[in-house]
Amino acid sequence: MRLRISHTTSYHYNAPVPFALQQLRKTPRSFASQSILDWRIALQGAREELSFTDQHGNHVILTSIEPDSQDVSILVEGEVETHDTHGVLVEEGLHAPFWYYLRNTPSTAPGAELRKLLKSLDAKYDGDIARLHALSELIGNRVAYEPGKTEVTTTAEDALKAGHGVCQDHTHIMIAAARVLGYSSRYVSGYLMMNDRVQQDAAHAWAEIHVPDIGWIGFDVSNGISPDERYVRVACGLDYKEAAPVSGLRFGSSAESLSVNLQVEQQ
Repeated sequence: MRLRISHTTSYHYNAPVPFALQQLRKTPRSFASQSILDWRIALQGAREELSFTDQHGNHVILTSIEPDSQDVSILVEGEVETHDTHGVLVEEGLHAPFWYYLRNTPSTAPGAELRKLLKSLDAKYDGDIARLHALSELIGNRVAYEPGKTEVTTTAEDALKAGHGVCQDHTHIMIAAARVLGYSSRYVSGYLMMNDRVQQDAAHAWAEIHVPDIGWIGFDVSNGISPDERYVRVACGLDYKEAAPVSGLRFGSSAESLSVNLQVEQQ
């Protein structure tokens, strides 16, 4: 399947910003599941300072705001040829070792709610894959998908207590639970082509769990499936913070407003 993506993120500040830096993790790589045919990033109100590959293999661009700007725009667009590998990613040139992805972060730290969830997981499964799919289904049933109820700072424990969240929350819970069970796990940010719409409000997120002798397997808790040819993988990390499409800092007291225009469609 050939997918075309156009994603504009625009920031407006009510006063000039003297200094700001942003890290962009918006450049996908080619894998067995996807081939990048065309990709570009265009900046307005900011400039690229340098780029590097981080410990997860993500391509990261460091940008700085143009002095005293009040508007910054990041346009990402390109075409990707995707292939259905049933969610399996056999990655070459892994940067961080598998044990590194057993580490918890504040967003994925296990607590009483997570342990309670795992106690309700039936221990009798025919292999790792069946067990992990059952875990994904359990989380999806336990935490309803409800946009606007959580924040980027919401932890896995918070979302479990609230009983609702979005793909970010589902992913944090999935990788936190899988790590408790002994699986190397990571957070993935990317894009999903919706069957019923082209225009979307935000990018997507899912978990990847490493199963020995198979590889990394994706689990999209929010949709109850493993990624197929409708998915484009962009970045990964221990949690949302490490895989966030945009992160950074700024000086000054100006208030920020954000708007997003995202389209994902089949060519």
